[in-house]
Amino acid sequence: MEKLGLQLFTIRDFLKTPEDVKNSFSKLIELGYTEGQTATSDWYGMGAEKFRDICRETGLSICGTHYSFDRIYDATDEVMKEHEIVGTTNIGIGGMPGLSEMTLESVKVFVEKFNEVARKIHKHGFKLTYHNHHWEFAKHSDVRIMDYLADNLDKDATSFVLDTHWVQAGGGDVIDWMKKLAGRIDILHLKDYKIENGERAFAEIYEGNINFDGVLKTAEEIGVKHYVVEEDTCPGDPFDSIRISADNLKARGYLK
Repeated sequence: MEKLGLQLFTIRDFLKTPEDVKNSFSKLIELGYTEGQTATSDWYGMGAEKFRDICRETGLSICGTHYSFDRIYDATDEVMKEHEIVGTTNIGIGGMPGLSEMTLESVKVFVEKFNEVARKIHKHGFKLTYHNHHWEFAKHSDVRIMDYLADNLDKDATSFVLDTHWVQAGGGDVIDWMKKLAGRIDILHLKDYKIENGERAFAEIYEGNINFDGVLKTAEEIGVKHYVVEEDTCPGDPFDSIRISADNLKARGYLK
């Protein structure tokens, strides 16, 4: 693992102003994180050019985004331009729209639209990325949605941001899914899973139950390009949690 990234949703409460963003990114660099994946459609309220300038000033590069699918679909050229400005070819969404009304038919409609815009941006050197949760492991009309996505999303124009926690939460085997999607995972979300007070909970890397030695070995074998830590909810200061994750990876020799 040459670089470690952070899904910036983890520190969302510390990205309210340009000064917040600058200070937070400087902290990330100190902790060993050199890449970020955004979770915004307005570049944290400052626009793509100002955001890019702060990234350059602090030394944090952007490896991908979670962005509005409606805007990707309806304003494709503008979205590509914004991503070109900030320096990433991975244009992504954080999940499928309309999950509460999900049916197999609605998934089919989504996949058609996703592939349509993915093929358009792929001609310009971009990929459209899909991030899973646990919902995709439900069956509708006897079809597991994650299987349908794997089988029907364009294998050249799209890629998966596979999330280790949510695969396990959905009852999937993380390593099996990594192997199934070999060559199609440009960004891997490193997110641990634990049981706390009888309930599923997020955890720092190596503080939960996921076999990260196996995950990281498999990631290297299948050509994962970006390793991105994410912890949706932290028990205290998120900077403490992401420090623990980075330190645990360093202690095991995965990160210098």
